[in-house]
Amino acid sequence: MVFLEQFIAIAGHTFLECVRQPITLIVVVAATLLVFLSNQFAAFTMSDDQRMFVDLGLSTIFMAGALLAAFLATSVIDREIHNRTVLTVVSKPVARATFIVGKYGGVLLALLAAIALPAMAFFLVEVHGVMQTAATPVGWPCVIFGVAATAITIGAATWCNFFYGRSFGAVAIMLGGPLLLIAYALSLLFDPQWNLIEISKEFRLELWAAVLLMAMALAVLTAIAIGVSTRFGQVTTIGITLGALILGLLSDWIIGRKVHDLEQSAAVREAAGTAATLSDQVLLTAAEAAYSVVPNFQVFWVIDAVNQGQSIPLEYTVRVLGYGALMVTAALALAIALFQRREVG
Repeated sequence: MVFLEQFIAIAGHTFLECVRQPITLIVVVAATLLVFLSNQFAAFTMSDDQRMFVDLGLSTIFMAGALLAAFLATSVIDREIHNRTVLTVVSKPVARATFIVGKYGGVLLALLAAIALPAMAFFLVEVHGVMQTAATPVGWPCVIFGVAATAITIGAATWCNFFYGRSFGAVAIMLGGPLLLIAYALSLLFDPQWNLIEISKEFRLELWAAVLLMAMALAVLTAIAIGVSTRFGQVTTIGITLGALILGLLSDWIIGRKVHDLEQSAAVREAAGTAATLSDQVLLTAAEAAYSVVPNFQVFWVIDAVNQGQSIPLEYTVRVLGYGALMVTAALALAIALFQRREVG
């Protein structure tokens, strides 16, 4: 019970601290604008404009989330250590493990709230569709509902900032996502001529599954960033976090392919009755260990399957979510171990 109270207090404070940071609003606004622009960029393809928009839009959201994960993790861990404000927490009866887990929870909630805004904008634009020609009708329900949600968000954030001194960015981030979700839900009810239609005609469950898995990948990346920030500064944390992302995206090609080749060689030797050498066994064990330890971010990226019209099986989604949860647990365990002996005084 004490752990839960401490966790909620630390996570809540961290969440508010993260959404109030200017970098959060800057990244969110930039990602949202790029999502809208992706609709225009996708129209220049010779075919499959909608597929191109899905690729561009979700890639933009994912990279924005990856940058925020590194920036926010550094600001809540490394800055507090250097400013020694962390002493006010760990000097009290608060375990360092609770501090790390609480910080991770706050950063993750802020990250999900931040990417929810461009994600909802993506879904709204996806319902509208890419305008391939000048004769393509404008989806006025999407436009009107989206503009109304944006105007209400900006107006409410300005009002709260001017009259109540609230952070403009925090209000905009926490309000923009839900309002755009409402705009998206309303746009599913109408066609471009404002005729009522069935929601199932425009609703794409596989896209929601893709975004869910992408959010899980960002949760893993956030845990890695939290662990790195316990020992390194902002620049190093951002570099290592993005490096881990790139390595994870290429793990199948770099490590998985090596494991496959070594396993095939071992199978050929076994079929020929020849024993594998000690060096081959060591190399295979090391490659398998590296393949297990390095997060495979490619399993979270199912956009290619979605664009090919394939459904995302529920079993696959559950397995990948479980894999992500294990990776988050391992990264947080490493973060706690690194922070236990970190000098904060």
